[in-house]
Amino acid sequence: MGTAALGCPSSEARLVVNFLREFSPDLYSRYPIPMQLRGCGTALVTPFHQDGSIDDTALRNLVAWQVESGIDFLIPCGTTGETPTLTHDEWLHVIDTTIEVVAGRVPIVAGATSNSTHDAVEKAKEIAAHSGVDAILTASPYYNKPTQEGQYRHFKAIAEAVGDKPIILYNVPSRTGTNLEPGTLARLAEIPNIVGVKEASGNMTQIAEAISLVPETFLVFSGDDAVTLPVIALGGVGIISVAGNEIPHEMASLTRAALNNDWTTARALNRKYLPLMQANFIESSPLPVKAVLAMMGKIEEVYRLPLLPMRRDTRSRLQKIATEVGLISKPAGPAAEAHDFYIYENWAAGPHKIVLHRGSCGQCSHGKGRPSGHDVNHARWHGPYATLAEARDTAHTMTGVLIRSECKCV
Repeated sequence: MGTAALGCPSSEARLVVNFLREFSPDLYSRYPIPMQLRGCGTALVTPFHQDGSIDDTALRNLVAWQVESGIDFLIPCGTTGETPTLTHDEWLHVIDTTIEVVAGRVPIVAGATSNSTHDAVEKAKEIAAHSGVDAILTASPYYNKPTQEGQYRHFKAIAEAVGDKPIILYNVPSRTGTNLEPGTLARLAEIPNIVGVKEASGNMTQIAEAISLVPETFLVFSGDDAVTLPVIALGGVGIISVAGNEIPHEMASLTRAALNNDWTTARALNRKYLPLMQANFIESSPLPVKAVLAMMGKIEEVYRLPLLPMRRDTRSRLQKIATEVGLISKPAGPAAEAHDFYIYENWAAGPHKIVLHRGSCGQCSHGKGRPSGHDVNHARWHGPYATLAEARDTAHTMTGVLIRSECKCV
């Protein structure tokens, strides 16, 4: 049921939700879901082990930390979760694990997207039947580049297939190749269970027009952390956040302050964390956010092809920003470990080469980082070694190596 059915203006709804969250959490958890979907929701990354399998322990810890940090809702299996690389069973596993750990404490908006309308409908129907999924996030069809009418019929088919389960649309033209225009969004907002949109067009004029065309009770979320405040100022209800993975408490506080018209607090938090919000996109997301989470010790920095680890220069910039905002200390990674040196061997082209690194090196990432273009099929780490002398001795005795060198971190 959408908030329009409640006859409750968005400003009043916000006050009701804030009151219930603080003073009556049990009643809040039973309140209609569209009224709860305000504030900051984190589009969760999917942690992987070095062998590429899902790191269940890291996922559970990440979800628990999000809830304990005061996040308003969670989005497993959005594009930040590298969902296109997940199998069907893995997709369900990530969502079910999130449901289990959350245990009803915050709403869950599960991602279900496909560029085939039939497949998108089937995914949405399947996940809508899962107890614990409160709403569904679904993006515009990618690659096909449908017309506005094609997008309308695509989303309408999904909404009609899931009964009264709330649907949040996701407009991200830079990824899908298709823009969901305000006029089309206004038509879709007439469908009862299409209750909101994550707007990541990057076009503030378009976002302003969209907010002016949809009902006041329709939920418009910023899809970009860096423009959370202007979207809320225009009438938006919050952010579906990438940075929330790294700073859930701070992003929730920033968003809550803006929604409560405490712009002094909101601006101060935005000023402090804006460099991180921007740095999360210095390479394709979720590369930077997973790199920062690895620096924080939350996950291993592992991606699935076609994504590769960040370039060394952008990683260094990212590490500097993460340090400046207080997420990691210098050097990155565990301090004062006994084992601090690694040897990186690769044979991407031609003969084997090795490079000696400190464990605190941004590229090394304690024997886990890999330069762009290198993977486990043509590269490996050796170590850790307790001393520089031990690492050098090992490097000099390795056979079949043509080129030996040391990183500038040494």
